Formats: sequence, structure tokens, C-alpha cells
Amino acid sequence: MKGSKSPFVKTGAQTFALRDSFKKKTQAAPPKAGQVPKTPSSNTGLSFTDCAQKVLEEFGGKKPMHYKKITEKALGKGWLVTSGKTPEATMYAQVITEIKRQQKRGDRPRFVQHGRGYVGLSQWMGRGLAFQIEQHNQQVRKALRNRLLAMNPGEFEELISQLLAEMGFEMVEVTKLSGDGGFDVRGTLVVGDVVRIKMAVQVKKWKLKNNILAPVVQQVRGSLGAHEQGLIITTSDFSSGAVKEAAQADKTPIALMNGEQLVMLLMEHGIGVHRSTPDLFEIDEEF
Repeated sequence: MKGSKSPFVKTGAQTFALRDSFKKKTQAAPPKAGQVPKTPSSNTGLSFTDCAQKVLEEFGGKKPMHYKKITEKALGKGWLVTSGKTPEATMYAQVITEIKRQQKRGDRPRFVQHGRGYVGLSQWMGRGLAFQIEQHNQQVRKALRNRLLAMNPGEFEELISQLLAEMGFEMVEVTKLSGDGGFDVRGTLVVGDVVRIKMAVQVKKWKLKNNILAPVVQQVRGSLGAHEQGLIITTSDFSSGAVKEAAQADKTPIALMNGEQLVMLLMEHGIGVHRSTPDLFEIDEEF
């Protein structure tokens, strides 16, 4: 346009941009030396329950908060990232599910229900009855784990077979016994009579300090049949290399169950223990 500036500016061999927007972009102040440019916040990766704990710790003041307020704070702080349409309902459902699951396992839940949608942290309850119950259950878990190590191979095999059946396995069959107190099992995990997953399970009754290493994971993966998934159960634990190997993205994933998780599942299904938990009631002050 003669006598006036064109509204376009050439930015490359065959590329153009609006002059005003290009000018604003190029005039933006560069970051100072050592200063990292600000970027949009990204998903922190926190679960609903982790967000609930974080909100309660920072804003609860050791007092219960309503689940809707917890969700609002978590979303406002950017800790909770979700595409769901009802995050409040999801928050409450996951907190309640975690409480019930931990109670079923004889573990002290990190959350406490206070009625009418209010939730608090169990760590605020001090050293009352709930604390004493948790201390007792810790001793039970330790004793149960020691009894697992003292079992002979036949007893241990029977116990694991019973646990697998309680977890939903069908057609459980021990295929091989080993000299280290372990054995191989094959079975089908059935979920709701709808999902059926063929599983190859290797069990290792090892002392606490003898962690499972990556080659064991590789061995289990190499022994999988067609359409099978793998699971390793041990009374000890797994090395970082074994955990990394089990989660290889380009290979069939192998599930890992360490001694602590094994004991918790045994307690959840009432194997080797019996439950004698008191039910506590308190007056609803708003009644």
C-alpha cells in the first residue's frame, strides 16, 4: 500500500504475520539471566486422595472439612487435574473407598469420616483408641510375616493357593516346586464372571533381606504362554532394577507383590488372622 505501512510483515522466505502481533511478540522483554521463563502449570499427577490429604494438611487446621470444599481447594490450587464432570462426587467416593479398604486390611486409614460429608485426617486423632488399634495391628502384621517364613513348603503352597482363590483365581494349579521354598502356579483370574485373565504366578518364600532381582522378572516374562500375564509374590521385597524391569513399556508387564502387600492381602481376606475390631459410635452434635 503506497504511502502507508502494510498490515503484514515478512517473517521468512514464504511466511508472513500481522504487523501488530509480530511487533508485540518481538518487543516482549526477554527473561533475565538465570531466570526460567514461566510455563503453564501442568498436571502434578496427584490422585484424588493425595489431593484430599494435601488440602487437609494445608487448610484444615486439624479440623474436618467438607468434601466439596476439599475438592474446590484442590482444583483451585491446580493440584487436582480431572476431566470428570462431577469431581466432588469422585473425591468423596475415593476417600470412602480408601477408608473401607484400609480398615478391611487392618490398617489405620489416613482419613476419618465425621458425618454429613466431613472428612479429617486420622493423624489428628492423637494416641486414642484408634492409635492403639493400629499399634496392635502392626504387631499382628509382623507376627504373621514371621509365620510365613517359618512355614514348610507344603503349608506355604496351601496358604498362597487359598489367597489366590479368595482374590478371584480359578483353576489354580501348582506346576513346579523349587528348592528355595517357592513354586510356580498357573490359574485364571476371574473378575465378575466377565473378565478372565490367564496368569502365571511365581512365588518366592525368601528372607526379608533377600530382594528379588531383575533376572527373576525376566525369567517369569520369558515363561509366559500365549495371552498370559505374570505375577511374582515374595515374602521379601524387590530391587529397584526388578521394579524397573517389571514396568518396561515395550514388554509384557509383570505384577509384583512384596511381603508387606502379601500380609495385607492375607489380613484383608481373613487368612491367618481373625477380626475383633470394635465399632465406635459418637453423638451427632447436629441431631
